[in-house]
Amino acid sequence: MLKVNLGLWLKQWIKKQRTVFITAAGITSAVMILRLTGILQSAEFVALDEMFRLRTSEGQNNRIVIVKIDENNLQKIGQWPIPDGLMAKLIEKINTYQPRVIGLDIYRDLPVKPGNEEFIQVAKKTPNLIGIERLPDKSSLGVAGSSILTEKKQIGFNNVIVDPDGKVRRSLLYWHINGKEHNSFALKLALTYLQAEKIVPQSAASNPKYLQLGKVVFPYFQPFDGGYARVDDRGYQILANLPHPGSFKTVSIADILTDKVPAALLRDRIIIIGSMAPSLEDVFYTPYSDSKTGVAQSIFGVELQASFTSQILSAVLEGRPIVKVWSKPLEWLWIFGWSVLGATIIWKLRSPLPSFGAILITAITLNGICYIAFLGGWWLPLIPPIIGLLGAATVGISQLAYIQEELKRSKEFLQTVINTIPDPVFVKDKNHRSIILNPAYCNFVGYPLETLMEKSDYDIFPPQEAAAFWSHDELVFQTGAAQENEEEITDANGQTYLIATKKSLHKDAAGNIFLVGVIRDITERKRTEEELRRSNIELKLSEDRLRYIAYHDPLTSLGNRKYFQENLTQSLDLARKQKQLLALLFLDLDGFKKVNDTLGHDIGDELLKAVADRLTDSLRHTDIVSRLGGDEFTVILPGIPEVKYAGKVAEKIAKVVSEDYYLEGHQVHVTTSIGISIFPLDGESEETLIKKADTAMYHAKKSGRNQHRFCHSTSS
Repeated sequence: MLKVNLGLWLKQWIKKQRTVFITAAGITSAVMILRLTGILQSAEFVALDEMFRLRTSEGQNNRIVIVKIDENNLQKIGQWPIPDGLMAKLIEKINTYQPRVIGLDIYRDLPVKPGNEEFIQVAKKTPNLIGIERLPDKSSLGVAGSSILTEKKQIGFNNVIVDPDGKVRRSLLYWHINGKEHNSFALKLALTYLQAEKIVPQSAASNPKYLQLGKVVFPYFQPFDGGYARVDDRGYQILANLPHPGSFKTVSIADILTDKVPAALLRDRIIIIGSMAPSLEDVFYTPYSDSKTGVAQSIFGVELQASFTSQILSAVLEGRPIVKVWSKPLEWLWIFGWSVLGATIIWKLRSPLPSFGAILITAITLNGICYIAFLGGWWLPLIPPIIGLLGAATVGISQLAYIQEELKRSKEFLQTVINTIPDPVFVKDKNHRSIILNPAYCNFVGYPLETLMEKSDYDIFPPQEAAAFWSHDELVFQTGAAQENEEEITDANGQTYLIATKKSLHKDAAGNIFLVGVIRDITERKRTEEELRRSNIELKLSEDRLRYIAYHDPLTSLGNRKYFQENLTQSLDLARKQKQLLALLFLDLDGFKKVNDTLGHDIGDELLKAVADRLTDSLRHTDIVSRLGGDEFTVILPGIPEVKYAGKVAEKIAKVVSEDYYLEGHQVHVTTSIGISIFPLDGESEETLIKKADTAMYHAKKSGRNQHRFCHSTSS
């Protein structure tokens, strides 16, 4: 029962929310088209970047130290690239501090004299040295890595994926060229560092195509992930969760070479050597680069590679979240939900100012949810649901304005029409409130128009009447079928009328639904009908009384001679049809005349009533007892099983009748003589059976009284 009621409620709720769902579905479809075509991509990037900038800085990273080459170093060295000899000396010096990994974010594809041999020797004997290469792509032919480092497989590519707005939000882990796998510089540094933690790359159990390091799975980027649309997904890309700029400790080449750096700062760290000289223009823009300040804050390439490396290590070793996105069905449902919310707010509040405030609060809430989710590593779409929320609200406002305008026109039209109708007419909205009333209605109920308008029946009429009105109205709203009901209505003066109300639904062009009711006062008609009904009842009672008198003995209340005749006819007809035996008993009281003569007629009458009661009590309910007159009685026994049964009944009657009577202080004793005729043995006509039973009764009297005789025994 609960399941049925829940299903019915859900069906009715969906029906009521039909406009909201249609609006939300249309807006969601439009938003998804914009989303998939990439029109919203730039706005989604702006929202994502703002969340990056709002996030609290996580402090300096203690695993990575950058050895920078700045403008002062370039001026002192006097050339670029740095000579191989100086680079070899720098690497040897750093290696004395026992770092876990040394990353060289400077191209060494060509010898830079002097000192090329020294560099080769250092590269050969430094197993934890990782160099860079640039793989060929659409914008570059590529740059080869150091030959010795490439030969030792101590090389990683430093290609960077730049979004259409010039910012870096993704990083590359792998790239396959001609079937050969290449590791990124950042991944190579991270994997080398993690070897000491005994963490090696493996295929994820959830998806063998995904990289897993320790317990962390790195799902690869797809063209429509997050706020992206139709972007290049070549290689194994992941969404970048970059730390704040300035998260890495930096030291200069000069500090290293002059032993000004504490050994503890470099020991067991990842040391990345790279350029931080603006003149070399090795810079990139990230989500932290804010052009609104007037100066786009860029970071150097070496900082970007350090950020990529840090992202991997922090995720694996600290559980720092990587950026994850929802599947497309979840994203569509997310947008649809906010669109539904936007439309619902408008349709529920139906007022500009409260609606604007509610939409604003909802939009702020949406931003908060997305930001909290971002802190947990989830990039939830923000711009599409915002557009869905505002779009659905805008459409809802337009629809509401149209509906209200049509409602106004409909009310004006209906008011004009019903004002010409002499009967009381009311119009209610779907909330059961009166919105249009004609003068005849106001006069009928005795309230002014301003008291009745926009009020429900519960505000005007007694509770029981209002409940009946509401129930009848709701039936029309639910079924859509016209109804006519008879009801009671109490006016302002407390006078109650009986009314007949015909109610039907009407819908205007905007879909506004009205319940129109026309009232007829049927108080007088009902009063007349009630009087007529009472007269009919009294007449029926009179007829029944007259019929009773006509068919019953007034003294004993037994059936009289007419009653006996009709019942004998009916009983014989039934006996013929069913081929049954029927017995007719004629009774005459022995000694009744003596009672009358000695004790008086009053005692005689009481005796007759007592005999009648004993006869009725001693017979079946189907047996028919009558008084023909005087002290003569008849008994019809329909459907008897055999002739002997009639004799037994006669004996029972004789015994009952012969018991003493105590009437008004007198002990009275009478007996009865009984004559019996049997249908169809003694005849088939009423006259024959009556005559033979009467004759048999006289034979019983002559034979000594207080006995019974069958007519066929007397005749024989």
